[in-house]
This record gives sequence, C-alpha cells and structure tokens, in this order.
Amino acid sequence: MSLVRLCHVGDIPEHSGVAALVAGRQLALFNLPGLGFFALDNWDPIGRAQVLARGIVGDLKGEPCVASPLYKHHYSLKDGRCLEQEGVRVRVWPLITQQDQLWLEAASLKE
Repeated sequence: MSLVRLCHVGDIPEHSGVAALVAGRQLALFNLPGLGFFALDNWDPIGRAQVLARGIVGDLKGEPCVASPLYKHHYSLKDGRCLEQEGVRVRVWPLITQQDQLWLEAASLKE
C-alpha cells in the first residue's frame, strides 16, 4: 500500500480545519479531539467554491459536521452528506495516522 503524507497532526489546530493540495485536488482536513481527524473535499457544491476547510466544525444531533462559511449548509465529517439537502454530498477521504503524521492512501487519489 502506497501512502501520501499530508502533514503532522499538530499542523491542524483542534476544533478547526486546514486546506491541503494533494495531487491537484483540494482537501479539507479537520481535527476534532476525541473523534479524530477527518478529510473531505474542500469544494462546497452548494456555494460552488473551495471553502469547507474554513467552515465551523461542531455537531448536529451528535453528527460531527462542518458548516460551510458561505450558506451555512452542514456536511457530515463521517460520510460527507449534506444534512439539509438530501442527495448533496462531498467526498470523504480515509486517513491513516502513523507516528503523528496524517497519510492518505495513494490509490484513493486515482478513483
């Protein structure tokens, strides 16, 4: 299995997100203490902009999510679905944490 190193876990502030450019694709990486790290596409399909990394993280009815900074739609950090509009979702990227580094499986970038 080939991995792509994304960053050190300390590079993502707690309860926040950062954007990462990986193989020409923008990802939004989030750090929720106690729940772990999450990666979504940075693209907000409703706002039509690369902004999700700048959204506010929290939870709605126990579902960890990010609120887009544009129209405040919430996207699940677990499965990427929009919690307000059925059928709208962003891609979720599986992360691997090893030795305080975040990694992404290289094969997932080819899908």
